[in-house]
Amino acid sequence: MNATEVAAPAPREARAPGGRSVFGTVFKARESGIVLALIVLVAFTATQNSRFLSGQSIRDILLGTAILAVLAVGQAIVMITRNIDLSVGSVLGLSAFAVGSLLREHQGLPVIVALLGGLAVGAVCGLLNGVLVRFGQVPALVVTLGTLYAYRGVVYFWAGGQQINADRLPGSFLSFGHESILDIPWLVLIAVIVLVVAGIVLRNYRAGRELYAMGSSPQAAELAGIKVGRNMIAAFVVSGALAGVAGVLFAARFGTIDAAAGTGYELNVVAAAVVGGVAVFGGSGSVWGAGLGALLLTVIGSALAVLDINQFWQQAIVGALILLAIGADRLVAVRVAKALKKRASHV
Repeated sequence: MNATEVAAPAPREARAPGGRSVFGTVFKARESGIVLALIVLVAFTATQNSRFLSGQSIRDILLGTAILAVLAVGQAIVMITRNIDLSVGSVLGLSAFAVGSLLREHQGLPVIVALLGGLAVGAVCGLLNGVLVRFGQVPALVVTLGTLYAYRGVVYFWAGGQQINADRLPGSFLSFGHESILDIPWLVLIAVIVLVVAGIVLRNYRAGRELYAMGSSPQAAELAGIKVGRNMIAAFVVSGALAGVAGVLFAARFGTIDAAAGTGYELNVVAAAVVGGVAVFGGSGSVWGAGLGALLLTVIGSALAVLDINQFWQQAIVGALILLAIGADRLVAVRVAKALKKRASHV
């Protein structure tokens, strides 16, 4: 049985008259809409303040997007399976503090060891999330809300009110957070690699197509022989591992790490995925859209700062974008249902 046959039972694969997937068409339009919104927002902000397009401003936007995009990729993978991971901000904080503590005590460790260490910390956290959801038969929303506070509590207990300052970290690690290769910051390059690999796996490999089938219809996926429980745990492990990597990138960029690192990232990560076209109810969307959503939210935050607008409006805008995205998902669901009904009437 190949990947296409596995995904066949999924009701979200309705086809438009031209032969294209209804969902595929709509979410391509969603991604195009994000690009258009970015162009308009950047153009307007630049006319109000030319510094917005300065080299340093663009660099800061890309560095901020890199961390959020890595988190959004993991979130998108989990959401495609009809789940959600609210613990990513706390996992980021735990990973950042763990790696910071390791490097503080072992100054000679290479950056790759820090990245692998952060990935391992995050993967363990993600594995715990997946096991609790799978075998506890508890909704992912409830489980990850609990682990959000649990992981954050571990960081606060470990930190004991202390913080890790930049002058206690290796210079090579701090340089990694700001240096570039071929004028591309390392953090941005890592985010692009994560996006490309995840995008290829989800689109071209059986493992990725199985995740979409699970999100579209778990029951049909089970009947098709897909190991739903195993794949769901794997999705949470990937999300946790990427949150761990994001923690290392966070530590490298900002240098100073305390127990509050990553607090509040949850909303922006979920917003990036949803605004980027990842359906709240699973089964559709792409990591490319999630990456564009991360870029849009970062640009909005930078634009508001440049325009000297109260940051409260950033939260309001993010909330409005989530509501609009959910509304769009609902409209698409209705359209798919009508397409299926019309197709059945001609059989």
